[in-house]
Amino acid sequence: MKKREFLKKSAILASSTAIMPSILIACKEEQKEVVKTPLTRLRTAHIGVGNMGGEDLRDISSHPKVDVTALCDVDANNLEAAKKLHPNAKTYTDYRVMLEEIGDEIDAVIVSTPDHTHAPASMMAMNMDKAVYCQKPLTHYVSEARAMNKLAAEKGLVTQMGIQVHTFYDYKLATLLIQSGIIGKVHTVHAWSPKNWGYDGPEPEGSDPVPERLNWNLWLGTSAERPYKEGVYHPGNWRKLVDYGCGTLGDMGVHIFDTPYNALELGVPRTIRNECREPNGFGFPEKNIVTYEFPGTKHTAESLKWIWYDGPGAPEMHEDLKLPNSVANTGESSNANQEESEENKISLDAGIAEAGQLPEQGAMFVGDKGRLLLPHFMQLPQKIVDGEYVDISEEIAQVEQANNMGKPIRDYASEGPKHYHQFVDACLGDAECSAPFSYASRLTETILLGVIAGRFPNQTLHWDAQNAKFAEEEANQYLAGDYRDF
Repeated sequence: MKKREFLKKSAILASSTAIMPSILIACKEEQKEVVKTPLTRLRTAHIGVGNMGGEDLRDISSHPKVDVTALCDVDANNLEAAKKLHPNAKTYTDYRVMLEEIGDEIDAVIVSTPDHTHAPASMMAMNMDKAVYCQKPLTHYVSEARAMNKLAAEKGLVTQMGIQVHTFYDYKLATLLIQSGIIGKVHTVHAWSPKNWGYDGPEPEGSDPVPERLNWNLWLGTSAERPYKEGVYHPGNWRKLVDYGCGTLGDMGVHIFDTPYNALELGVPRTIRNECREPNGFGFPEKNIVTYEFPGTKHTAESLKWIWYDGPGAPEMHEDLKLPNSVANTGESSNANQEESEENKISLDAGIAEAGQLPEQGAMFVGDKGRLLLPHFMQLPQKIVDGEYVDISEEIAQVEQANNMGKPIRDYASEGPKHYHQFVDACLGDAECSAPFSYASRLTETILLGVIAGRFPNQTLHWDAQNAKFAEEEANQYLAGDYRDF
């Protein structure tokens, strides 16, 4: 099936009368509210159970009211390992077969595949009225993000994108501080990661035997057919390649964009420009500087400038990034101790600041009343005014008390599952998701527009959000692609 046919069919299904999902849903029948009985347990099916999928499986299943019902992976080794942990779960290689065979036995689907399979798997599950937890970035194409948001909204489904740090204390704190006006109206955001999920080399030639454990056709899924090469695609390097991933911007960018994007209540940008090498049609550029211009919100100036830096050496030095006590900000990593005691937590969090060195990854908000540095992650934000650090402990205490935040827990192992449990509780009618597809689709669209801009180096693209197209017609071909019939 071609992608455009797939999306059209999904939209038609979404707008038609459909069987109500097995989660708590209210519907209208003869002008009366009919509420389905809430679930007492959640039956889950997992698509992709290796690497990040294994972590998703672990954290979803750690909820005491979850029953892992089915496991699916194209790699037999991943499936075998997951089956040992959940011996009662049924196992599958093809997610389509799984959903067709046991659709009546599951309530929610967890999608933890490479990016190019996120939308096909999620759309099929949602068309069957299943709640969906999908890893970030939500989709591989802008058209998919919009289609997934539309379908989820029309069916009233519980959804969550996998950005688990979204629920962490320091990010929630920074959001509340920015919205309280701690640095006034924000006019610029800088965000960066020195990770390199790009590839500037040539496309590999020839082919290697496909390992017996791997179903290569199903791994490729809807993407174009390509010969297998050992160590190039599976299990980990697909993020670097345009057919399957979204580069560093699509990986770390989603996490690091999330808090500024959420705090400033942004929509999608008007313009996008990517300074990078010429496209090679196979791998993403290893270094990118992406500049967005957003319409203003109540937390920003009339417009907002956003600059993203990735790749080795990121970020490039800028006056906005200069820190007090700075000797040489080179974008190198600083290793603040994340296991400090509560008594010296604040002073150690300020260690980066005192050293005058930017955190390895993070964001800087620039407002008319100062700057706020937000390291990634599990470190307190730092306020800078007139080149000096400002004590904001009183403001932090006020925000903590007003929002019942408690004190930070600097332990990923205990904090990470909370985002997953929030999804489970929402399916059970006991919570609301903080990163539903209504939010995740906008954030993902913003990310993907920067990825597309990498096809047109040093050219400013103009985005028409209402009509979902670029003014530059040649860029519109990358908003979607063809689905291979596999």
